[in-house]
Amino acid sequence: MGINLHFNSMSQASLSPSPDSRTDSKSSPSLAHPTAAVTRIIGIDPGSRLTGYGIIERHGQTLRFVDAGTIRTESADMPERLKRIFDGISRIVDFHAPTEAAVEQVFMAVNPDSALKLGQARGAAITALVNQNLSVAEYTARQIKLSVVGYGAADKEQVQKMVCQLLALQIVPQADAADALAAAICHAHASSTLNKLQLLGGMTRGRGRRR
Repeated sequence: MGINLHFNSMSQASLSPSPDSRTDSKSSPSLAHPTAAVTRIIGIDPGSRLTGYGIIERHGQTLRFVDAGTIRTESADMPERLKRIFDGISRIVDFHAPTEAAVEQVFMAVNPDSALKLGQARGAAITALVNQNLSVAEYTARQIKLSVVGYGAADKEQVQKMVCQLLALQIVPQADAADALAAAICHAHASSTLNKLQLLGGMTRGRGRRR
């Protein structure tokens, strides 16, 4: 993807989705900038040492993989880690131009220090997204798993398997990247359902006015 900041990116070339869903970044302008009919969503799985990101496109009821990977901070200094998360996500957004964002909410860790660091990493990620003028939707891990797997207590392997099925990927993404893709898929499902409900509500009100 042309970004070099402690990334482990899994682009179309390396993840190789099946032919019916593959998008070639060299030949498809939609990969660089989505059209008005396409919603591009970035999902983030925050972590103080490893932050996963995943980008998909939604066109109607169809979901298509764009990119996924991890941002490795590789630093003992927490402020430097937060800077790398912020810079990394900022550059990913600049490159892929998503239109919506989804971030997994922080769970209550047993270790208070771990919970604090995770919260700081999540804050850096959200700040980077908002700084790029993206609205950020937040989902719990249970909501994401329920949306993607159909089971709120699914393990990481089950999430990875369903992400591959839903996006027609032939290679299993790394766990943090898969969780980020799952967050994006969850948001795609949620926003699609909301749009349908709003449409149905408008139709109902329209019928009411005719009486």
